[in-house]
Amino acid sequence: MGRAGLNRKTALATATLTLAAEAPDLDVLSRFGGSAFALNHHRGFTHSFLGVPLVAAAVVAFVYAIWRVRGRKTRNPDVPPRWGLLFVYGCLAGLSHILLDYSTSYGVRPLWPFSERWISWDIVFIVEPVLLVVLILGLCVPLLFSLINEEIGARSGKHALPNGRLAATLALVGVFAYWGLSDYQHRRAIAALQARNYMGADAMRVSAFPYMTDPFRWYAVAETTTFFATMDVNSLTPEVDPQAQMEIHYKPEETPVTLAAKNTYLGKVFLSWAKYPLVESEQLHDNPTDNGRAAYVVRFRDLRYGYPGSFARGSLGARVFLTHDLKPVDEQVGSRSANNGTR
Repeated sequence: MGRAGLNRKTALATATLTLAAEAPDLDVLSRFGGSAFALNHHRGFTHSFLGVPLVAAAVVAFVYAIWRVRGRKTRNPDVPPRWGLLFVYGCLAGLSHILLDYSTSYGVRPLWPFSERWISWDIVFIVEPVLLVVLILGLCVPLLFSLINEEIGARSGKHALPNGRLAATLALVGVFAYWGLSDYQHRRAIAALQARNYMGADAMRVSAFPYMTDPFRWYAVAETTTFFATMDVNSLTPEVDPQAQMEIHYKPEETPVTLAAKNTYLGKVFLSWAKYPLVESEQLHDNPTDNGRAAYVVRFRDLRYGYPGSFARGSLGARVFLTHDLKPVDEQVGSRSANNGTR
C-alpha cells in the first residue's frame, strides 16, 4: 500500500504501514499465560475494530519517538511527516490485517469484546503461496527494473522503465483478483455440498476449507443431527467426494466425563473457538480410590482442521485429564500444557 502511492503523501508512511500491519500479532505474547490462555486471547482485542485505532495510535507514537531520536530526519526532507494522516494509515493497515486473517479458515473476532463470535471467509489457506508470489513480485520486480534503469541511465542519461508504484498497484489488484476467484470457487463448492444428502440424511450446515496448493480442491465438513461427514470437493467440476473417501464421525453421547471436561477453562475456550467440535473420552484406569492421577482423558478436535494426513489433527486439538471424581488434573493444547506451556 505504501509503494502503491500512500508514501507520496507523507514521510514515514511505509514504516508506519508496515509496523501497524504487523502489530496486531503482538498478541502472541499471550502464550506466556499458557496455551489455553493464548487460544482464548489470540486474535482478540488487537484484531478487533475497537483495537485498531488504539494499536494504530501506539504505532504512530513509536514512530514519532524514533523520528525524534533520529533528529527529525526523513529520507525526503521536502515531504514532512503528517501525523494525523499517519494515524489514518495505521488504522488502514490494521484493518488490512483483519481482512487478511478473515479470508482464512481460522477467522477473527472483529467485534470483540462486545461479541466473542468468530467469523471467517474460508477462501484461502493460512499460508497462501499464490498471494505470497504476487506480493513478492510486486516488491522485487521494480528492484530488477532499477538495475536495468541504472544501465540505461548510464548509456542514455535517462530512465526508461517504470518505478515501484505500478508494480505495487498491480500486486494489490492481483490479490483482490485471486480473492474473487477463490470466493467464486468456494461458493461453487458450498452449493455442491448443499445439493446432496449424506447417508440419507440432510445436512444442517456445510463448510468448505481451502488446500494450500490447489484453488479448486476443498476439504469439506457436513454436519447432520447424528454425525459429521468429511470429504473433498472439486469446485471446478463441481463434484463432491470425487475419490469416494468420505469419512463419517458419529457424535459421541454426552456423559458426565465429557460435561466435566467441557466445563473446564480449556473446554470452554476450545468450544467457543471450534467450528465443528468433536469431543471424545477415554478411560485410563478404573481404580476409584486412586484420585491422584488421571482416570479419564477427554480429547477435543475441530474437524475444520481434519485434513487427510494433516499435522493439524493433533496440533490444533486439546486434551483434558480428569480424576475418577471428575476433577481436572491437566489441560493441554496440542502437546503443551494449557497452564504453563510445557507438559
